Amino acid sequence: MPRKIDSQPDPKQNRLLGALPDDEWQRWVPQLEAVEMPLGEVLYESGSTLSHVYFPTTAIVSLLYAMENGASAEIAVVGNEGIVGISLFMGGESTTSRAVVQSAGQSFRLKAQVIKDEFKRAPVLHLMLRYTQALITQMAQTAVCNRHHSVDQQLCRWLLLSLDRLPGNELVATQEMIANMLGVRREGVTESALKLQRAGLISYARGRISVLDRPALERRSCECYAVVKKEYDRLLPNTIAV
Repeated sequence: MPRKIDSQPDPKQNRLLGALPDDEWQRWVPQLEAVEMPLGEVLYESGSTLSHVYFPTTAIVSLLYAMENGASAEIAVVGNEGIVGISLFMGGESTTSRAVVQSAGQSFRLKAQVIKDEFKRAPVLHLMLRYTQALITQMAQTAVCNRHHSVDQQLCRWLLLSLDRLPGNELVATQEMIANMLGVRREGVTESALKLQRAGLISYARGRISVLDRPALERRSCECYAVVKKEYDRLLPNTIAV
């Protein structure tokens, strides 16, 4: 389980929390718990009952669909723009996906019963459902991308979505981890990363990826990234810049 943080970071680093109306904000603050999110931490498994929802501030969480043979692929990514655990307010206590920390950092969590009680109140319901619609768009577009686009394009999309949820232009990820997220062979990720590095778009060494030319990376990506970004901007204007 994520470890509690002694010092109290700012919850409004998470853009959903920052967009809460003042009445909801005042009720939530005393119940928000700051936690560390180490790399590879599993927040919940497929089919398990969720005990908390998580609002990442500096961490990134991958939502993965796991096959019976053990293979997995990322269906969405959640960072400081959103919430992990939407099934709690969508009518279920569990989900078919698993949630794994993709980039270490911090988060706030809220007990399951608290979020369910809050969803009986209209203002927060509207905000969270708009976010959920954007997240579903990301999931659907990821499925299409994984089926129809090259590993090069998928890697560009994945890098851009991850960077949108980080304060800088660098992320930490091994090639094996990226391969698991994309549901492809590690050799394919290695080849694609080398192409991007040779083109001067990224620098990649010892599991650290720095994006050197973001506009070129966006041009090299498929349309999937732009579709997802446009939907987040449309559904959550002035609160979440994804």
